[in-house]
Amino acid sequence: MVDVGSFIGQIFVIVLLLVIAIFVVVVIFRSIRIIPQAYAGIVERLGRYQRTLSPGLNLLVPFVDRLRPLVDMREQVVSFPPQPVITEDNLVVSIDTVVYFQVTDARAATYEIANYLSAVEQLTTTTLRNVVGGLNLEEALTSRDNINGQLRVVLDEATGKWGLRVSRVELKAIDPPLSIQDSMEKQMRAERDRRAAILTAEGSKQSQILEAEGRRQSEILRAEGDKQAAVLRAQGEAEAIEMVFDAIHAGEPDDKLLAYHYLQTLPKIADSASSKLWVIPSEMTEALKGIGAAFGGRAEDIPRKDPTPRSKPNGPTRAAADAALAAAREAASAADDIATEARKTTPGTAAGPGEAR
Repeated sequence: MVDVGSFIGQIFVIVLLLVIAIFVVVVIFRSIRIIPQAYAGIVERLGRYQRTLSPGLNLLVPFVDRLRPLVDMREQVVSFPPQPVITEDNLVVSIDTVVYFQVTDARAATYEIANYLSAVEQLTTTTLRNVVGGLNLEEALTSRDNINGQLRVVLDEATGKWGLRVSRVELKAIDPPLSIQDSMEKQMRAERDRRAAILTAEGSKQSQILEAEGRRQSEILRAEGDKQAAVLRAQGEAEAIEMVFDAIHAGEPDDKLLAYHYLQTLPKIADSASSKLWVIPSEMTEALKGIGAAFGGRAEDIPRKDPTPRSKPNGPTRAAADAALAAAREAASAADDIATEARKTTPGTAAGPGEAR
């Protein structure tokens, strides 16, 4: 028969050993704490701050020391919702802010402020309203760097005793009212149209200036070309006249040759199709008389083989000379008559030499 007392004693011993083992495990578990990198742990002994645990393996006194929630020591980025802000010109704008901060003292962040995230948000909102309230809308839209700097300085000073360091504050968006946005868009559109019109006018002005300059240069070059051509033409004519003049004087022409060339030039006077009246100069008769005298003189200079009276010429040479002389005299008389009739029919024409005035 089994001894009941000894069996109960064995069970008690086994239970006690189990309790002791569980107690030891619990003690060991509560004594050892592993802190991750970039985190810090606050240890309280009997409800009072005892020390700050660094990353790594740390030992605590079980049932005496208590570890508070770990504090993140990395730089944190917090984006706050849009906040309505009234500007100096009484316009309500919505401003989104982003704050970059880092916990530098875990003890101060735990004991100096209850909720440092909420405190940073409220402090950012009040400081933002204070800074933007002294600016108008145009300055608020164009002075972001100035606003960011003022916010960072104020937040860094206020959060220093909380164990925080504010490294950067950014305005993510500034949204004016819709009516103001429409007005701003119209203003910008008008400004762009004005600049476009100015640029177009400047381009047109430059184009006209260049075209005028091109025309001026072209006219100058054309005038220079005409000048050079006229000079060369005049030089050529002068040289031609000089050569003709020298040739004439070198040939020593007599009155008969000049009269002959004068008669050759007369048909050119009436060469124009628009000539309705041809005035024969009085010098034409003199020229014809000269030609007749020349032919007559040559006829008289022809030697005769037999003494024959001048009234009875014989031979083909004498007959040709007399016919030419007669024709020249008739032409001179006809030209003289035509010139006289022309002077009579033309009013205001002076009488020629040898004519009755």
